[in-house]
Amino acid sequence: MRYTGPKARLCRREGVNLFGSPKYQKILGKSPNIPGMHGAKRQGKLTEYAKQLREKQKAKRMFALSEKQFQNYFGKASRSKSVTGDALLELLERRLDNAVFRSGLAMTRMQARQFVSHGLLMLNGRRVDIPSIQVRPGDVIEVRASKKGSPVFKENKEELKDYVVPDWIKVDTSKLSIEVLKLPEVKHFEPLINTQPIVEFYSR
Repeated sequence: MRYTGPKARLCRREGVNLFGSPKYQKILGKSPNIPGMHGAKRQGKLTEYAKQLREKQKAKRMFALSEKQFQNYFGKASRSKSVTGDALLELLERRLDNAVFRSGLAMTRMQARQFVSHGLLMLNGRRVDIPSIQVRPGDVIEVRASKKGSPVFKENKEELKDYVVPDWIKVDTSKLSIEVLKLPEVKHFEPLINTQPIVEFYSR
């Protein structure tokens, strides 16, 4: 099952801003220790297994996946001809909700997931509500005409006015549309995730 509790607690547990929202960055600045009454005292030297587990948990939580979903992604990555870690991150980057997040139409992956789940988007002219859809070059994602007037998109545009969109996608802010130009490459992958410990975790 996916975690549905306090998001700030997860950020503190992993020591990074998992969700991209400025409010979680502020919380980390004020409360850098892991959650719990004895959080400050519990931060000792981690075993190799613990390091692997934490990296896996961080990646899973960053993309809001259940354990089973993450295992499935890793299974697909391990069967690919590419380096397993790179293949894993490519699969995660190609999720529809992540593409919406990377485009700057959404402030966080959580918000992008909500946009998709609530049916606010069209993929190649068809309404979709499955965040895990894998996007491909040539795909066009667009906010439904009836939802384009929602103030959330105007607010996000203003908040993210200095955001630089990665070059594997093209965004038309006037039409609230996204075109997938190519597959994401290593330079586009989530920099906060180190895949080596994850590969080692599943290779035990």
